[in-house]
Amino acid sequence: MLGELNPCGGGDPIPLLSEVLLVGRRSKCDITLQFPNVSSHHCQLEFINGYWRIRDMNSRNGIKVNGQRCDMKWLLPGDKVAIAKHEYEINYTPQSDEPPPEEENPFEMSLMEKAGLVKPERRPERPMAPPARAPKKIELPDDESKMTDDELGLKFLTDPDDDQEDAS
Repeated sequence: MLGELNPCGGGDPIPLLSEVLLVGRRSKCDITLQFPNVSSHHCQLEFINGYWRIRDMNSRNGIKVNGQRCDMKWLLPGDKVAIAKHEYEINYTPQSDEPPPEEENPFEMSLMEKAGLVKPERRPERPMAPPARAPKKIELPDDESKMTDDELGLKFLTDPDDDQEDAS
């Protein structure tokens, strides 16, 4: 046995018997939860490098770990896992001296990677864009009230101070 899920509201513990477990409402799932708000294939638990990881399978009501909604998360002993609105505490002994792998940024993954259909590609990090420059304040002459809107726009576009700033 690789651990167990203990229902937080009371009930029998659910043994975690294999390294990959499909959780859902269907009877063919490894862990069947007969609740109407649990999707037929709700989430998957995987035991990887000595730690459990939970991954949502595009369920309608999602998963939460320690109250935070997520798509995928590494689980530590004692974490609270909510499948739809049903909360469990995961209990197991990690089988590694190393900490669990770092969480992946879901925005760096393609939809195919996120769905688990292809292996993640390692992309080089993109450089950050330079910070935006504050707009330059332009003083208008006192007679601006006599200028038309087109003349005012032209005044902003043809400010003679712009040439001096580029030269420095």
